Amino acid sequence: MSDTSASLRRSIASAGDLQSVVRSMKALAGASIGQYEQSVLALAEYYRSVELGLSLCLRQPQARRAIEPAPAAKDAIGAIVFGSDQGLVGQFNERVAEFAIQALADIPGDLQVWAVGERVHGCLEQAGLPLKGLFRVPSSVKGIAPLVGQIQLDSEAHLTNERARFYVFHNRPQVGMSYAPVSQRLLPLDRQWQQDLAHISWPSGALPEILHDAGQTLRALIREYLFISLFRACAESLASENASRLAAMQRADKNIEELLEQLHSDFNRLRQSSIDAELFEVISGYESLTSR
Repeated sequence: MSDTSASLRRSIASAGDLQSVVRSMKALAGASIGQYEQSVLALAEYYRSVELGLSLCLRQPQARRAIEPAPAAKDAIGAIVFGSDQGLVGQFNERVAEFAIQALADIPGDLQVWAVGERVHGCLEQAGLPLKGLFRVPSSVKGIAPLVGQIQLDSEAHLTNERARFYVFHNRPQVGMSYAPVSQRLLPLDRQWQQDLAHISWPSGALPEILHDAGQTLRALIREYLFISLFRACAESLASENASRLAAMQRADKNIEELLEQLHSDFNRLRQSSIDAELFEVISGYESLTSR
């Protein structure tokens, strides 16, 4: 009996310690979601400025001709897939990896894939995708910009063909603590997208003048557009990762709470059985003495 009581006490203590860790992780995940969502909102004004610059350049025919891709024998395809380095995120990596694998299977060309996160890298590697590189997931908002810059340098070094198509895959937060995998083709720039930008209304009565070469200015703005798109994808992926971890920790907290209730119930029942047995022995001894 004493050994069983001691083991139950150890189990209760271990479950309590684990619950403390789970609740700490839950609080950290909940606090992290906010900073990544705020970073996405903060991009809106900057993107608006870049959008106006692109609109001005795309109104110039010579600028549009400067970014028209030259014909090539075979198109190159690049893809960046955002996942996680850490576990305890449910099906976060599996869902975005499966989504990317299915989407890329329907796109012909010379495929090159970069993964952000060791977990999603393993999923893509098991599927047999041609992986060109692995990036670490940033631990805070401050680490997103250096990561995006590194992605741009690496992808530009390998995708030298102007007709190269570049896709990004990541999880995007939904209502509540859910998320869904999404994709975006960043390059080449969609013709309809260019036309829509060229016709957006200018906030003032007169259009500004482009002082330098319109083609060079347009290329610089396109690099900023790509930077913003990758930054937003990374921030949304990190917000989704923490939302998934928060949901997983809430489930774990509930399971531990139920386990603790069961362990306390077993311990109380065992203790009551031990007390009943001792009382029975006392009563039996008393009756034995009185009968004599």
